[in-house]
This record gives sequence, structure tokens and C-alpha cells, in this order.
Amino acid sequence: MKLEGKVAIVTGGARDLGRAVSVKLAAEGAKVCLNYFDNPEDAAETVKMIEAEGGQAIAVQGDMTKAADVKNLFEKAVEAFGDTVHVLVNVVGGIVGRKLIVEQDEAWYDFLMDVNMRSVFLCTREVVPLMKQGGAIVNFSSQAARDGGGPGASMYATAKAAVMCHTRSMAKELGPQGIRVNALAPGMINTSFHDRFTKPEARENLHKTAPLRREGTAMEIADLVCFLACDESSYITGASIDINGGVLFS
Repeated sequence: MKLEGKVAIVTGGARDLGRAVSVKLAAEGAKVCLNYFDNPEDAAETVKMIEAEGGQAIAVQGDMTKAADVKNLFEKAVEAFGDTVHVLVNVVGGIVGRKLIVEQDEAWYDFLMDVNMRSVFLCTREVVPLMKQGGAIVNFSSQAARDGGGPGASMYATAKAAVMCHTRSMAKELGPQGIRVNALAPGMINTSFHDRFTKPEARENLHKTAPLRREGTAMEIADLVCFLACDESSYITGASIDINGGVLFS
């Protein structure tokens, strides 16, 4: 129970990686306020999973690119669990689709930057007044931020690189307040994200060439998030940790 008595907010916490993170933090004792965008059934199922194991959780709908929705999420968390938030996990983001640079327009640029970077900015700004000494923020960047992404993913990679840089900046700014800010950069994880946006042959090639010869799992991601959120990582801040089975080093 590494997070017993603590409150965690997880954006995009209803499915895939976000669900695994929400369930893991709750299993370690945190009271979890999870955000979802457009699927209340997924959110209700995640809350049910947490409660079935004796945990506490609420689900709040909202678009994390909108300041009013972000504010509402944090207000609902405070109403349910008190006026201190100990952990914020910014999972919201995604590639959304693939477009070559000549196919991209300003609306595409705005959307990719908003969902991946603006959401982190708004949630971080909202949580700081509610955090005290020992608080932890964990951001989701991507392997794409390291290697530039695959074909048609340039704007996604750019946005995730911005998340990585923002993580370092916030670590400097918030460190004197005792708040740690870290990021993780997942590679290919076996979720619906890659079912939708990655070609089967690319996944097969990873199984042949990655040092660990497999994709990662959502729970392996959740375990790393939990480590960065709890006191075991109390001297780690400003880090962006690769979790990709060794792909970048093969």
C-alpha cells in the first residue's frame, strides 16, 4: 500500500494504459479520480474494477484540452476526496491518425498539439495549488519523442517531445516546492492504440528485432507510473524514462 491515504487524478484513466494506471494506483491505496472523454461505459467498468478490490474511485467526464473541463475535474476530485492532490498522471494524448507533412493543415497541427501538450499544461497548472511537499506529476511522452516517430506521425512526435521538455521545465520550477515531475516514453505497448494506428508488419518486425522480442503490457507501464508516483522514487525528478524493450538501443 505505497500510496495509502493519497489522492490521485488520472486523465484518460478509463481504458487501455489509463485503466491499468488507475487500477494499479488504487491497488496501492490511492483514492483515484479518473477522467474520461467519450465512453462512460469504459469509465464505469474501471471504477467497478477498483471498487471490486476494495478501492475508491470516481469517474469524471471532460475534454482535457478545455480549461473549464479541467477545472471541473479537479473540483470533483476535491469534493470527493479532499483538497489535497498527491499524484497527477497525464495520460491523455494520442496519435489520432497519420498524415504526411504536405497533408497537414493548421487544424491538424492545433489538434495534435492540444490533445498531447495543451492537456498536460492545463492539468499541471490546475494541480499545483492543490499539491504539497511530496507531490508527484507523471506525464506520458512517447518513444516518438526520441526518434521522430514513424511515417505520418511527425506532429505527434513533436507534441510528445514538447511534453518531455515541459517535464524538465516543471521539474525545475516545482522542485523547490517538493513536487517531482517525471515522464515516461513508452514504445510499442499491446493496447488498442497500436491496433488502430500501427501496421501489423511493423509489430511483427518488433517481435523479431527488439532485444526483448515482444511488445510491452499495460501493467508494465502502470508499474513504472506507480514507482514514479510513490516515495521509492523520491530523488528522481525531471527524468524521461524509456520503456520500450530496448528498441532504441538495438
